[in-house]
Amino acid sequence: MTKSRRLTKTTRSSIFTYGLVITAYVILQIMILTGALSSSMQGLLVPICAYVVMAISLNLTVGILGELSLGHAGFMSVGAFSGVVAAVGLANAVPGAGLRLALAMLIGALCAAVMGFLIGIPVLRLKGDYLAIVTLAFGEIIKSILNNLYVGIDGSGLHFGMLLTGADQLGLQNGGKVVIGGAMGISNIPQLSSFTAGFLLILVTLFIVLNLIHSRSGRAIMAQRDNRIAAESVGINVTKYKMMAFVVSAALAGAAGTLFAMNFSTIVANKFDFNTSILILVFVVLGGLGNMWGSILSAAALTILPELLRKFSNYRMLVYAIVLILVMLATNSPSVRLFFMRLRGRKKAEEGAKNE
Repeated sequence: MTKSRRLTKTTRSSIFTYGLVITAYVILQIMILTGALSSSMQGLLVPICAYVVMAISLNLTVGILGELSLGHAGFMSVGAFSGVVAAVGLANAVPGAGLRLALAMLIGALCAAVMGFLIGIPVLRLKGDYLAIVTLAFGEIIKSILNNLYVGIDGSGLHFGMLLTGADQLGLQNGGKVVIGGAMGISNIPQLSSFTAGFLLILVTLFIVLNLIHSRSGRAIMAQRDNRIAAESVGINVTKYKMMAFVVSAALAGAAGTLFAMNFSTIVANKFDFNTSILILVFVVLGGLGNMWGSILSAAALTILPELLRKFSNYRMLVYAIVLILVMLATNSPSVRLFFMRLRGRKKAEEGAKNE
């Protein structure tokens, strides 16, 4: 009986999360068609989708795995740059925008997953503050590499170079062109991203993460989070499951990076710096550790908030910081928690009365 109730509660939570995303998509599409949504807000829809995926993927590492990562923007940058290179390289072979974007996101996810696996080998041996510092260093290393990376494409394939004095040293022929130009980043990006593509990516991300959490592997991940020694004592391979969560999180961040980059005409590595990692961590903490629909709401709200505060001009970010502090204090207040617990208890009592 207890297991049945637990399953029902899990199913209800998943349905609520999917319903929240689908309802938001339908409402926003209606607002776009009726002209009720301004052009500036429409321009934020794809970044919001990318940040929502980033928040969900980081919540898998921080909330479910229980490890603090401060280099999540590094995986996003790997996906962004590799995905754009893939999209440019597939321009002639795959002319369809939707299919090319899907393939680019898949390649971006795979590249980020490989990077996550390589970084996870030494990083996941650490824990706590040590792991946070190493992931922070990883993010800065990736940004430095991308600032010095040159990639060109011509009839013979891709050409790579590091620490060049100019893109002309790549040896491009047959009308080749530079895709990544060092510190100048990528320009003339094919803008293939759309709100619908972002919506579908969020659904795929939720499907992967929620199914992982509620699977046997997810229970093993949470078991080692709660008590590593006890998990090892019952035969759980802690390293395997930590690596699984870390790689899946990195792959989803890579796909989000591709979606984000292909919404702009130009992108540089400095966009994915330490501040971006902290911003995504704020989304996760504000929405609640392990709470996926909370991450969705916080990522959307905190992305829209700076745009709504533009009327404050130079004081916009100051007001944003004050609002963020007040929300954090409110969500961590015992009285606020007690209020929501009472409200939840009242709803359960009403549902019980209806069933009777």
